[in-house]
Amino acid sequence: MNPDLRRERAAASFNPELLTHILDRGPQNTRRRREIENLILNDPDFQSEDLNFLARSQRYEVAVRRSATLVKKIREFGISDPDEIMWFKNFVNRGPSPLDLHLGMFLPTLLHQATAEQQERFFMPAWNLDVVGTYAQTEMGHGTHLRGLETTATYDPETQEFVLNSPTVTSIKWWPGGLGKTSNHAIVLAQLYTKGKCYGLHAFIVPIRELGTHKPLPGITVGDIGPKFGYDEMDNGYLKMDHYRIPRENMLMKYAQVKPDGTYVKPLSNKLTYGTMVFVRSFLVGESARALAKACTIAIRYSAVRRQSEIKPSEPEPQILDFQTQQYKLFPLLATAYAFHFVGAYMKETYHRINEGIGQGDLSELPELHALTAGLKAFTSWTTNSAIEACRMACGGHGYSHCSGLPNIYVTFTPTCTFEGENTVMMLQTARFLMKSYEQMQAGKLVCGMVSYLNDLPGQRIQPQQVAVWPTSVDICSPDGLTEVYKLHAARLVEIAAKNLQTEVSHRESKEVAWNLTSIDLVRASEAHCHYVVVKLFTEQLLKIQDKPIHTVLRNLCLLYSLYGISQKAGDFLQESILTSSQITQVHQRVKELLTVIRLDAVALVDAFDFQDISLGSVLGRYDGNVYENLFEWAKSSPLNKTEVHESYYKYLKPLQSKL
Repeated sequence: MNPDLRRERAAASFNPELLTHILDRGPQNTRRRREIENLILNDPDFQSEDLNFLARSQRYEVAVRRSATLVKKIREFGISDPDEIMWFKNFVNRGPSPLDLHLGMFLPTLLHQATAEQQERFFMPAWNLDVVGTYAQTEMGHGTHLRGLETTATYDPETQEFVLNSPTVTSIKWWPGGLGKTSNHAIVLAQLYTKGKCYGLHAFIVPIRELGTHKPLPGITVGDIGPKFGYDEMDNGYLKMDHYRIPRENMLMKYAQVKPDGTYVKPLSNKLTYGTMVFVRSFLVGESARALAKACTIAIRYSAVRRQSEIKPSEPEPQILDFQTQQYKLFPLLATAYAFHFVGAYMKETYHRINEGIGQGDLSELPELHALTAGLKAFTSWTTNSAIEACRMACGGHGYSHCSGLPNIYVTFTPTCTFEGENTVMMLQTARFLMKSYEQMQAGKLVCGMVSYLNDLPGQRIQPQQVAVWPTSVDICSPDGLTEVYKLHAARLVEIAAKNLQTEVSHRESKEVAWNLTSIDLVRASEAHCHYVVVKLFTEQLLKIQDKPIHTVLRNLCLLYSLYGISQKAGDFLQESILTSSQITQVHQRVKELLTVIRLDAVALVDAFDFQDISLGSVLGRYDGNVYENLFEWAKSSPLNKTEVHESYYKYLKPLQSKL
């Protein structure tokens, strides 16, 4: 063990193991997760070479082998709990997998949108991997704007079939993971036409490759879209359909239906069609926390090992974690990782709770679920994306090497800002819900859920061009007081956006044009709402912590997260008359004080995330801190070092060196 890391751990003010239990939601979950991880670590079938030294086709092949082995071992070990399957999958793949959309979207869509008869036909074959599926929504010319998708599914009552067609080059399905080479079926979202009328997007189960031979079926053109910024293990693909016929029974009909004669039966809510996207967005909030926790673990452990420069002349080089600037780079991100973890757990519970209600016909909370998953997916992924890069740069030159693990974390995570909804569009979807809630409040109705703070607005007592002025007596030294600050901030920005939108609407005939001209304000309002939700949920989590040392350290992280957010948008809080100039000065000072306090527990806090070295995939973030010895060994394993002299020397350089 590196002596610096040993000393850091010995000085911690709390027991990291107890905090791990909180993050895992119970010691029994920690034990079971570790059992699963050790099953994988001790299984020779999961051993493989470092992917960083492989070509793309090799990385894809390794990923397919791992995925197939994963499914085989899940069956062999009798693992059936969804959480345990996710632990198993994350630890085996540690990155993109060709079966990700099969496990994460195809199967859940069948569970939640297929009829009992369709589940009988498709679910068990899909579970057994006879049917390997993906989720084909995005097209070359349209992504997040679902109404703009061009793929058509036209019902033919004579044959009782749907005719699927890609009418233009921009209508070719583009980007679905696992589509290029792995899947033999796809859930395709297409514009439904029956009896000469379009009824919008609906989902269809579409066979795309012949079972047994895996060759594309007649009328199907399918393949891989080529190299990307990352995701080398994933065969993101394209799909073109030429008047391709499928049975009527292959339309997912749990909610919307097309009768044999072509009669359309509409669902209780159009939003039910997008249930899979809502599920994935809620899941991605937790994945943001996971990715950021990994990046923080690497950067903070390395910062405790790396010694450089000097604070006092002639004294030994200090750990770079002792520099206040390094603490300022990393500790707010560490606090964010914890905040997002608790938000991710909340979103998971909320999704399942509301989904159970939907199954019983209760759609009352569906609009807020859509708004919350859209906004928090955008808010957490934007933040995490920039935070991973900040962690990489905090590791100096070695952070640029793949051995740090940080480039892989970044290129694997960054597509999250786009898939399942481009983030700006997601924020505007949240804004629509906020504007509707504001209108309800103005009409004298009480709004519920996370937007209940709008009930405290003065409402119609304010003239159209006026806004509320808030008191500055809030306590900025407590989590509850800071939650109040963020609540006022969200209410203020929602109010500003709503009044600006009303003004634009009054000047124009088109509400859509008015919406576009107010969209910057609307995104700011959504961001403020999401920021408030995160602070609120982090603060509420503190009430559940019984262990005093852990409560203290989490309270400090909660304070740092909240105060740092204010310091980064100090102008907003001043302009909105929520805080005074002296309070902002106090915020900046308190942030610096918290850096010093958290410094003592920084290594223990990342240890509590409980990532094993193989999961981190980082030489810099090793638990034992023996960075430099292993950095040298990693470099020596590069394929370029298999020979003392590379053959290119003899081919190209030596002929130029005629005199040598």
